[in-house]
Amino acid sequence: MQKFGGTSVGTTERIEAVADLIIRTVQAGHKVIAVVSAMAGETNRLLGLAQRIDVKASARELDVLAAAGEQVTIALLAIALVKRGYPAVSLLADQVCIHTDNKFGKARIERVDTERLAQELEQGHIVVVAGFQGRDIEGNLTTLGRGGSDTSAVALAAAVKADECQIYTDVDGVYTIDPRICPGARRLPQIPFGDMLELASVGAKVLHSRSVEYAGRHRVLLRVLSTFRPDAGTLMTYEENPMQLPLISGIACQHGLTFLQLQALSHTDFCRLLNLLAAHNVETDMVQQYGVWPDQLTVQLVLTNSDWLQVADDVQNLLKNCRDAQHRIQANLAKLSVVGIGIRSQPDVVARIHQLLNQLNIQIWAMTQTESRFSVLMAPELVEGAAAKLHQVLFNSDN
Repeated sequence: MQKFGGTSVGTTERIEAVADLIIRTVQAGHKVIAVVSAMAGETNRLLGLAQRIDVKASARELDVLAAAGEQVTIALLAIALVKRGYPAVSLLADQVCIHTDNKFGKARIERVDTERLAQELEQGHIVVVAGFQGRDIEGNLTTLGRGGSDTSAVALAAAVKADECQIYTDVDGVYTIDPRICPGARRLPQIPFGDMLELASVGAKVLHSRSVEYAGRHRVLLRVLSTFRPDAGTLMTYEENPMQLPLISGIACQHGLTFLQLQALSHTDFCRLLNLLAAHNVETDMVQQYGVWPDQLTVQLVLTNSDWLQVADDVQNLLKNCRDAQHRIQANLAKLSVVGIGIRSQPDVVARIHQLLNQLNIQIWAMTQTESRFSVLMAPELVEGAAAKLHQVLFNSDN
């Protein structure tokens, strides 16, 4: 299973280069299913057209529009493969039968039928599948959200029991930090599943968190490679031996976050709030509850700016009906996260993180710590500089 992102297929020349890469894999004796994204920028262009007409366009129709980009790419890649003498067939989600729920814009894959895929592979075809999309039980076209082509590839790999799912992108693996932030970033030859899931969920853009989650559930071997400099890349492993794991796997930054603090909230109203967010399929992070249970609670949580805009009116209406409840909202914040087993097993690591943040005099809006992750919420203009300095502190010797 090979997946190619938008930058990998951003031009016809790059699509032809991808065709050559796939052919080399076939020549090595493998059957190949290729999953591709829309050409870089195309999905944004399509959604921008909708915004010109209606800023509150139907989510269903936005999915129909957004999915059009992948149809173009799969056809062009199949044409490039056939031109080179290798039989290929392009397939949309309904032709493969990728079944999802009906959460438009953020659909989750429920199952994948393999009959059509098996038939095409048996006939010697290279199968080129449109990523990012599926069909719900009523036959509506759905999309999987940003980075959804990663999830498409992993789900297909799990369904056909592929030897490996290779995610080709514009970087040559998973790094300890974004190399654009810190020149001292190190590429990881391997990364544990748990650490990769944490990094993906807190802003590392190399893999979509849902794809990592799906891979872990089905034990799919997942590898990140560069389309432009293909080598061994980074392999996500399922080894659980802590003696072989680095103390810190990486540092990630995430922008565009909204901090919500509610005071004098009852436990019942907090449950109503969580149910409201769940009804909108909104994910939350850094959730904390303290105070006097059950009627004088202070609750903090973080969600993305876009999700906050989606639920703001409903949340405000809910709070109007909460007796004595007060709230504080701060949008456009950023999160700095450190991921690795050292968070749990090495208290001095957390102490060093706190010491640096104190030296930088950074206002911290919220803070959470789990067994393998430490996250702080701060002003967006400070997060990348803090991340780079923290990388120097934590990676100045082998950890």
